[in-house]
Amino acid sequence: MNRRERAGIGMTSARTRDRLVERLRQNGIANEDVLSRIRDVPRHLFVDEALASRAYEDSALPLGRGQTISQPYVVAAMTEELLRDPLDGRTLGKTLEIGTGCGYQTAVLARFARHVFSIERIQSLLKRAQQNLRTLEIKNVSLRHADGWRGWRSQAPFHGILVTAAPEIVPDELLEQLEDGGRLVIPVGPPGRQSLVSMTRRGSDFERRDLLPVSFVPLVEGTET
Repeated sequence: MNRRERAGIGMTSARTRDRLVERLRQNGIANEDVLSRIRDVPRHLFVDEALASRAYEDSALPLGRGQTISQPYVVAAMTEELLRDPLDGRTLGKTLEIGTGCGYQTAVLARFARHVFSIERIQSLLKRAQQNLRTLEIKNVSLRHADGWRGWRSQAPFHGILVTAAPEIVPDELLEQLEDGGRLVIPVGPPGRQSLVSMTRRGSDFERRDLLPVSFVPLVEGTET
């Protein structure tokens, strides 16, 4: 058992995780498979050791570099929406994630997708995510250091796209990379006035659902080391 795993002892009991899941259920998360995945993923491995005691609170936590690990409720809500009424009853096919961060949302999403292609603009965070996913032996994920605004055109089209940073408008480039029937879940709007939005492709049209108010870091163009 390594030092990070030891740091989680005492706050990763079944009771602790069950309390988080019950809170999410009470707040409206209904997909039991998503709740089970939230219970199973060891969130304490994705946060700094100094914050390990807060890993199973339903709150966003800082990662450094101006980034955060998303609130478990928001992770669950975004995943649940991406999985809502799939056209043929199967789990997700190829799925694109914009904003890998520390890899927590990636780890949750990987349970439901045939393969996750995840983009992170900050290289140091991407390396951290690689180590976290390697520790959990999650293998159906490909990571890339790139500008999320552009998506991953060489792997398109995608059955699902999930974005963990907020542009002020939905990028056309991402909509174009959805397959017919595919769904994009994305926070949209300026700081303080963001809404989580779901866009489902129907041929050349898109059905929009506004889900809930959220607060995400901005979706920034370009890359950093």
